[in-house]
Amino acid sequence: MTAATADSDRWMPYPPTGGAPITLYCLPHAGSGASAYLPWRAALHPEIEVVPLQPPGREMRMRETPHTTLESLLTELLTAMQGRWRTPFALFGHSVGALIAFELARRLSAPPPRRLIVSGRRAPQSISPNPLAHTVSDDALVELIATFGGAVEPLRADSALRPVLLGLMRADLAVDETYHHRPEPPLDIPITVLGGSDDTRAPTGELDGWRDCGTAGVEVRIVPGDHFFVVSRREAVVARIRRCLTGSP
Repeated sequence: MTAATADSDRWMPYPPTGGAPITLYCLPHAGSGASAYLPWRAALHPEIEVVPLQPPGREMRMRETPHTTLESLLTELLTAMQGRWRTPFALFGHSVGALIAFELARRLSAPPPRRLIVSGRRAPQSISPNPLAHTVSDDALVELIATFGGAVEPLRADSALRPVLLGLMRADLAVDETYHHRPEPPLDIPITVLGGSDDTRAPTGELDGWRDCGTAGVEVRIVPGDHFFVVSRREAVVARIRRCLTGSP
């Protein structure tokens, strides 16, 4: 095994098995990891091959230091995955994962993804509603996560895992909150935007900004639920992804 293969294997703990007409690479939301997409992998097979991408600092990469800037994360990801993208492919990301997927799509041009699917995030040119969330106290951070509908019981528990989980959450939020949007030509690929009807972090009225990010068609779809509708309404989200990637109901 070469060093390059080992690097890409860390990013793809659940590698593609082949056979599906299209591959969907998925980026996790803050504090989450690749395993969150395993139910999708089962639900969308064999029409779509779901390949979750695993940034450092979580799950089997927990001993690695998580990135705190988008640029450093993308540099590692693009280097590790060079020549390993299985075509044709699409990108999906939720919350900070949506931002990563968007900037990744900007950098992948040979070939570009067939479609970008983003969920639970304002358009990248929008100003972060909580620009300093990653700097607040532990207790304040836990309560902020609770307002978005996140599972906070593990974060409230007095255990050795609490500082690890909060450290990862801070790093992921820093990736999102320190991001500086640079104007570039819009993406020439279709974009699907998913939003939660009761999402206070990415309100439905602020999703239309994504229409300025693409020239090949941008659709905005609203799903019942809060910021974590991708979990509470998983079946509806998976069905929407199946429709936009395969055209089947």
